[in-house]
Formats: sequence, structure tokens, C-alpha cells
Amino acid sequence: MGGVPSTPRFADSRPQDTAEYLIATFVGEKSFPLASDFWQKLLELPLSLHWPSHRVHQACEAFAQNNCYTRHLAKILIHLTWCLQECISSSGTASVAIMKAINAVYISSVFLKYLIENAESENFEELHLSLDESEPLPKEFVLDQNIENLVMHSVLSFIALVDVSPHTYNLHQELLNFMLVAMSTQLLSVPSLGPKDVHPFIDAAMTEESSLVCSVVRRLLLNYITRPRISVNSSSYSIFSEENQPGVLQRVGSAAATIVLLPFNYLVSSNGEGSSNPLTDCSLLVLLVLIHYHKCVENDESITDRSDDSATSDSLAKSSTHFTVNPYCNALENARDIEFGHMDLEGNAHSGPVVRLPFASLFDTLGMYLADETAVLLLYSLVQGNSGFLEYVLVRTDLDTLLMPILETLYNASKKTPNQIYMLLIILLILSQDSSFNASIHKMILPSVPWYKEHLLHQTSLGSLLVIILIRTVKYNLSKLRDVYLHTTCLATLANMAPHVHRLSAYASQRLVSLFYMLSRKYNKIADRRDDKKGNLTEQDSFAEDMSAELHIYTDFLRIVLEILNAILTYALPRNPEQVVYAILHREEVFQPFKSHPRFNELLENIYTVLDFFNSRLDAQRVDGEWSVEKVLQSIIINCRSWRGDGLKMFTRLYFSYEQESHPEEFFIPYVWQLVLSRCGFSFNPSAINLFPVDLPVKEESNDDGEPNKHQNGELNEQRVNIDP
Repeated sequence: MGGVPSTPRFADSRPQDTAEYLIATFVGEKSFPLASDFWQKLLELPLSLHWPSHRVHQACEAFAQNNCYTRHLAKILIHLTWCLQECISSSGTASVAIMKAINAVYISSVFLKYLIENAESENFEELHLSLDESEPLPKEFVLDQNIENLVMHSVLSFIALVDVSPHTYNLHQELLNFMLVAMSTQLLSVPSLGPKDVHPFIDAAMTEESSLVCSVVRRLLLNYITRPRISVNSSSYSIFSEENQPGVLQRVGSAAATIVLLPFNYLVSSNGEGSSNPLTDCSLLVLLVLIHYHKCVENDESITDRSDDSATSDSLAKSSTHFTVNPYCNALENARDIEFGHMDLEGNAHSGPVVRLPFASLFDTLGMYLADETAVLLLYSLVQGNSGFLEYVLVRTDLDTLLMPILETLYNASKKTPNQIYMLLIILLILSQDSSFNASIHKMILPSVPWYKEHLLHQTSLGSLLVIILIRTVKYNLSKLRDVYLHTTCLATLANMAPHVHRLSAYASQRLVSLFYMLSRKYNKIADRRDDKKGNLTEQDSFAEDMSAELHIYTDFLRIVLEILNAILTYALPRNPEQVVYAILHREEVFQPFKSHPRFNELLENIYTVLDFFNSRLDAQRVDGEWSVEKVLQSIIINCRSWRGDGLKMFTRLYFSYEQESHPEEFFIPYVWQLVLSRCGFSFNPSAINLFPVDLPVKEESNDDGEPNKHQNGELNEQRVNIDP
């Protein structure tokens, strides 16, 4: 670290020299008691050192080597707790306490992050989050709980109880950053959680009382909704400039850099795009980490063995594991609209603390920022887990607020990550489970869709656009991702919508028939490949088995499309006369090869019953000159009035519902942390990450959106679509 003066000379030293001495002392071999005035000098001193990255690294190495007996991490965390308690008691008006808290949390974050990155033990013993028994404690301080519990309680209490203001903004920001660092122990674990996994800080957060948990969830969501911001100019830090003590945050909006700026910069995202609102971004990331965490624990159950010929009972110890209830997830799922007062959606009083939010503002905010992947995951978490918010979304008359950014993102699927596409498709599937949603989207007319380039969409219904985009996503998946789950989700949503289709546009109708053609071509290619390989005895068994499995999958897809067309013709034909019937008549030949297929023949009989009805009417009708598109459409409209559906076989409506797998954490925890690392701006030692695959170096494996190009661990394999007949 360079030379350290043997005797500090605070009186005649420049602030920079004094700061360097204090930091060197903090990471050094000498242990300072909690009551030592060293801590006050360290936390009250403006820190604006200009250290290159290698010196910062040396400081971290020295700290890691000495912390085992100095216990300075534990001590600075205790001082952080004291500072936060003072800030809370003064409602965030104590300027000196806020400055000290900012310095404490910032210094803690840097060295804590280094210790976590380089930890080798399973339970993070390297952190040494305890004091020696011989450590003298101040008389007024009683350490009656773990230090990680103590600091997390104080951090969460400040976030929940102290409003964000120009005076407290920077401390709120640093505390959120600290939480991300403290919870990053998850990066060292494998996706499948076990009872031996230890994550000191997030485990501590899970033990908080429900009242504090609800307050924290509410504050984080309000930060996301209101998006508080301050100018990055020095004038915004009047709390410090008035005291002539700029503190650690002098680095923001100025040329001065602190000792920890180089290895740990929160305010510039890793993909090169400046964070539009760091407090908002970090609030959402912290919330996502908290709500998707699951703690696996062991439990012993006594089971009684009763045999038929014996009255004796043997209690056998059965070792098993289970996941504890996540209070933050519960708080989000039970959140209620502030407009409902103290009554829940069913009119029953809800017992216990409840998060109350302005659903209208949350809905509008999500609509504005759905281009961001974290907003998509929040929307998924709400519509999947919170029945109250889902019902609120479904009764909104301006569904285009959410649907248009979702559809535009799917339109640009090639520029997005597979996970983002999956999340959006699941959201649409969940919404399509409601019949009122399926009916209302066809009543909303869009004057134009400027971002859709392949075809001019003028006066198109929102429902027609949804059909077009879902089919386009299937086409993209056929050529790029080739993911069966994506196909299933798109087709499931279309199937849920089919009975409620109203006035489907000509273009959407054409695309619907072309969907069958696209999938049939894929089906035929697989069948041809299987038949070509039948003569090769060495490859016959394994290859034929693979081809047969894939062929079966595409057979199911084709059947779903035929069921979609049947549902429209059976339940919605009077509302869709000209375009759907015309599209089927125009492409009649695409169905012909499958008329004798045992899985399709009954469904195709219905389609051909409709075709025969309208073809016979067209043949019987005389027209002057050739048939034009307009004349055919007019004939269909006229003859549709006499259509009664005679001869159609009634099939049970397909209905698809979404259900999370029993262990969703195996997908969501890695996914959330990929979002954290790509957005919060701090880098993490890639060789230490076990949560998901990482190639070295990380930055070279990023795409234009800052997301890893690699198809990451889990994806949505553990998600499923259930068919309810």
C-alpha cells in the first residue's frame, strides 16, 4: 500500500494525507476498539483519494489478511448501525450523521465485496462477522444479536422509515448498493439451493417482522413509481457543501474520485449506458432479489408406522428439506390498491400488515418502462402472484398502455434476450386466461402501428395486432431460438383468445392460416429426415427415436392450430365473416395433405364443412366478369347470415393456464442476478460465480443490450403450461 507514517499528524496534514493514513490504518494489522476515536475520524473525514486500481486491490488484500483478528468489518458495520439509528431518530435531518453513515456504508461495501468475491468457505467465515470475546464494548451498547441481523435491520429500517429527500437521497442510494453487495453471496452458490447454503445478510433480512417487511416493499415500489432524482451537480449536495464536508459522494458529478471508484462504480452501468435513475434502478433490483430468494432448511418429521397385525407404533425420524416462506414475496403478493382502503378485493378485512400502493400509478409506470427487462420481471411477479393487481389490470380500459410496449418488444425479439421474450409471453398467457381480456382487446382500435414495418397496419384492433405478433414470434423461434416452450406459450395464448376473436383483420387472418403452413413445412422436413435415415442401421435407433419425439411435438402444434381455427369457426364465425373465411378459402391447399392424418381428420372435417358451404354458395352465384377479392368478400358476408353451423362437430374448448414449477428459484435467482450485474454497474469476479455460466471476460460476451449472449442456466425449462380441458 505504500509507506504509512508511523505517527499520524492530523493537525498539520492535508486532508488527502490524513485520509490515506486512516484508510491504511483501517486495513492494517492494528485492531481498534469500537469506542476508539479512530472510527469517528475515519467516518467524519472527507475521502477524496486518487488511488489507481492496483493500490485499491492492495488495500483489499491487506484488509482480507488482517480482518480475521482486527474484526474491522464487523466494527464498521456496527458503527454504520449507530449512524443509521441516529439518522432515523432525527428523521434524516442530522447532516453529520448522514455523512458518517454514507462513508461507513461505502467503505463497508468495497471491502465486503472483495471478501465475498474471494471467499472459499461455504458459510463465508472470511467475513468474521463477530467480535472477540475480549473486545471491550461501550457501556450503552449490548450486542444481543448477530451483526448481520443488526446491520440489516438498521439498513431496512432506514429505507422504510426515512423519506427520500435531497438530504437523504445519497444515503438511500448507498444503502441500496450495500444491500446488493451484501446479498451477492448468492453468486457463489449453485442454482439448486440446499440446506447447507448460507447467505448471512439476505438470510437476516428474511427474519424481519412483517410490519418492517411491508414497509420496505412499499418504499422500494414507491421509489420505482415516483422515480425520485436529484441533479448530479455539486449543488444537489447542499447538505455537505453547507458543512464544507463533501464526503465520499464528492465523486458524483465532479472530477474527484474516491479510493473505491475504480473497482466499484455503481453509477455507470456495465453496458456503457448511463443509469437513467440509479436510485430507482437499485430499488427495483433489490426488490427483485428479495422477492425471488428461497431459503432451504432441514426438518425432522416423525412418521408413524402402523402395520395391520400390530398395534405398536414406531416413530421413525425422517430427514427432509423444505423452503421457508419468503416474507417479501408474500408482501408483494398481498399488496392492495390504496383506493380500496382497508378492505381486500373480496370485501374481507385483511389481517396483519398489508402493502398499500397506488395501482394506477404502478400500472402507468410499468407501461412507460417495459422496454427495460427488470420492469418486465416486476410485471410478471405481480400478475403471476398478486390476484388483486391482475384483476386491476384486467379491468383497465387502456390495456394498450401495457400491451403496446410488450408487443413492440416482441417485434424486436432479435435484439432481446431469450429470458425477456419468455417473460413477456408468459404475461400474455396469464392475461389471456381471462375471457373479458380476450373480448376487450378486439374492441380497441389502433389508428396505426408505426413500428411494424412488414405491413401497413391501419385501423387495426389491438387483438389483431396481438395475433400478428404472436405468430411472428413463432416464425422467429422456428428460425432462431428453436425452443419448444416458446412455441407452446405462443400457441396457448392464441388458443385462449380464439373463441373470443372479433373482426379479426385481413392481415391477421392471413397470418393465422400461414401459421399452419409454417408448422406443416417444419413437420414435413422432420418426417422426411426420419424416413431418409431409416436405412442406416447404425443410426436408426437413436436418430429415429429423436426424430419421432420431435415429430410428435410438431404434430401437437399443428393440432393446436387446427383447434384455434375450429374455435374461431365454431364460436366466432358470425363476428369474423369475411376475413377468416376468405383466408381459409384462399389457402385451402395447405390443409389438403393432412385430411387423412388420424390426429387431424376430425378437426379438418369441420374446416372443410365450412369451406364446402361457402364454395357451394360461390359456385351457385353468378357474377359479371371474373371473381374479384371484393366480390368474394361480399358473397361471404351475405352467405354468412344463413350460416347455422350445421354439420360441425363440437370440440371441448382448449384452455391453457400458466403454473410455476415447484422450484422456480432455480430459474429466477440466476436470472435476477444476471440483471443485477448487467444494470447496477459493479463488476464481480467472474471466476467466483457459480450461479450461472460465465465466460471470461464477461464484457466480451455481452450483446447490444448488455446481456450475456449465452443461453443461461435454467431459462424457462422449469416453467410449464397446463392444459385444463
